[in-house]
Amino acid sequence: MEKSISDVLNELLLKTFKQILDVEQHEIKKGPFNNLSISEIHAIEAIGMYQQKTMSQVAADLGITMGALTLFIKNLVRKGYVTRQRDDRDRRIVNISLTRKGKLAYRIHEQFHLDMVKHTVTDLNDQNDVLIKSLQKLTDYFNTKYSYDH
Repeated sequence: MEKSISDVLNELLLKTFKQILDVEQHEIKKGPFNNLSISEIHAIEAIGMYQQKTMSQVAADLGITMGALTLFIKNLVRKGYVTRQRDDRDRRIVNISLTRKGKLAYRIHEQFHLDMVKHTVTDLNDQNDVLIKSLQKLTDYFNTKYSYDH
């Protein structure tokens, strides 16, 4: 029995999502940053390369609680990827930024994503717009149907 387009797309989306997470984790574990979890890598990604951010900004970007982020940041500081500093004007605000080691981890993870995207669009030519439109529709669906504060 031939699968419907919905079945094929659902299968591909589920498999792709799982593979991305599995490959990211595997690549982290075999590389120089094997002491990081995928969640910690995503926290590094949310902090970003160039400007310090507040803990609340990063928690909001990741859609996690301040308590969960505090655990990630505590570990990332201990491992030497992140610095944490209280704001001079308002001691309640904690600013975080990447160390040199954190920036290197960021760049390597960013390259993983760039390679993945480059491979995805290679030889698509005129179909790039269709792929982008389809993924945008999926994003819009999630934003509309399952919107929540994060």
